[in-house]
Amino acid sequence: MSTKVAVIGSGNIGTDLMIKVLRLSESLEISALAGIDPASDGLARARRLKVATTHEGVEGLVALDEFADVEIVFDATSAGAHRHHDEVLRPLGRTLVDLTPAALGPYVVPPVNGDAHLDAPNVNMVTCGGQATIPIVAAVSAVTPVHYGEIVASIASRSAGPGTRANIDEFTETTASAVERVGGAARGKAIIVLNPAEPPLIMRDTVHCLVSDCATEAVTASVEEMVGRVQAYVPGYRLKQKVQFEKVPSDDPLRALAPGGGDALKVSVFLEVEGAAHYLPAYAGNLDIMTSAALRTAERMAAHHRATEVASR
Repeated sequence: MSTKVAVIGSGNIGTDLMIKVLRLSESLEISALAGIDPASDGLARARRLKVATTHEGVEGLVALDEFADVEIVFDATSAGAHRHHDEVLRPLGRTLVDLTPAALGPYVVPPVNGDAHLDAPNVNMVTCGGQATIPIVAAVSAVTPVHYGEIVASIASRSAGPGTRANIDEFTETTASAVERVGGAARGKAIIVLNPAEPPLIMRDTVHCLVSDCATEAVTASVEEMVGRVQAYVPGYRLKQKVQFEKVPSDDPLRALAPGGGDALKVSVFLEVEGAAHYLPAYAGNLDIMTSAALRTAERMAAHHRATEVASR
């Protein structure tokens, strides 16, 4: 039996997520797509695909007959709008999978802590940069303490719609926080670059981790294993070159972030994320990794809810 889901947000992310549910998921069934622009391409596509629609936002979604059977709602709008959506939907007993940086619920990065919050009423998918880089910070942290983790996400300007641009400040704050709380870094920093190059470039991510002297072979193995785990649901996720290690000189300001007086290493990992092009162009890997991570999370939550129901009978 499929779990009924709905999507709020008829822009690029919401529309891609709807199509992913339709094409890829064996356990989820899309019931409705809600937006606020009656002329949006997302709502038009949903109607052609026989998915119920409304252009009256969350209030319109709740009023749809199809909403009665919806168990999980994806929010692909903005951090500010999500707070209102949570206020409306949580009292109605719906589970929210939040693709905005609002971070009202716990952070979830599927290959790192995908099973940690299966009963939470609201989970946060961090950001596109977080989904791409936090698994790498966690992979390094699994081998050796990460004193400082810095991520730089470079995305095509064309792939950054109004919602992404409105959330830039929340992006850096939410991602940096998740680098620490999920990735395991003692201190985190996040930077986003909107690259205006034409033709648009595929998403690139750089991860720098400051660690004490460690077994570099073990770090490399951990990173490569984590890349494989992400590729299981984002096939276009890949290393651009081998993991790099650089000894930090004693006079480098970075040393101030490493405790003690021993040797320090900077671990650098360079990534590329190519989208699956279900709805969005292949260069929009930043959006693809978000919708793929949200889909994987909702499927795990749905399976857990079903198992809990069976066990309670």
